[in-house]
Amino acid sequence: MPTPPRAVQPAHGRDRRTGPGTYRAGRPSGAVTGILPFPPRLSPTTDVCTCIDLEGSVMKIGIIGAGNIGGNLTRRLTALGHDVSVANSRGPETLKELAEETGATPVPATEAAKGAQVVVVTVPLNRVPDLPAGLLDGAAEGVAVIDTNNYYPQQRDGRIAGIEDEGLTESRWTERHLGHPVIKAFNGTYAQDILDRPRPAGDAGRMALPVAGDDRAAKQVVRDLIDELGFDTVDAGGLDDSWRQQPGTPVYGLQAGLEAVRNALAEASPERPAEFRG
Repeated sequence: MPTPPRAVQPAHGRDRRTGPGTYRAGRPSGAVTGILPFPPRLSPTTDVCTCIDLEGSVMKIGIIGAGNIGGNLTRRLTALGHDVSVANSRGPETLKELAEETGATPVPATEAAKGAQVVVVTVPLNRVPDLPAGLLDGAAEGVAVIDTNNYYPQQRDGRIAGIEDEGLTESRWTERHLGHPVIKAFNGTYAQDILDRPRPAGDAGRMALPVAGDDRAAKQVVRDLIDELGFDTVDAGGLDDSWRQQPGTPVYGLQAGLEAVRNALAEASPERPAEFRG
């Protein structure tokens, strides 16, 4: 059964935008098993994974949380040409290295969503209630909010009553705190895969990611963005169905294509495994 997604950090001092660098390759166990090169940067007409399409639109994207998932999404989305602002709990001055590497703009969390068409919330679940009030104030109309979080009661978060006693899905609980609809995505994705495993549409080795949410328009924005990142998507239903992709389910941590992801979602049980109960 997969452990919570982990990935080690990139080698320092290499700029993904200007030439090949190296990343230590994380695996499900968290072990470091080797050095992988960055995918080669090709021309915009041929590289659908690492370049924005010539006719594609540049979006303003806010990322709240600069850990493994947030950091690697910052790397990929800036490489695609999007205007990315990134924030963490320690302040923008601590994001200088990531900003220099990627060209993203470090900002306080209260400013990450300003003008954003997409906001990614990727902080430990137990820190969601500590996010600033009005976090999404000033975001673009119809902003799509991506929730990448997971509930790890024994490993990190402690017991959360709304999830344990009310039976809320993790993302429904997060949505209530944010006061805005969310789309659940990337929660079972290994952070390193965001860098290492993008593939062109139709490639036999292209991974698929489940995406759940109630807002159909926002869900489509998220699915289109994931496609641009180099991954297929499977509609996993509404937010109350998102238990199918929570920790301990067959799709969690699954590195596979469309059919396998659909099957894994169908095989999920609503009973939370013992190791993921508080």
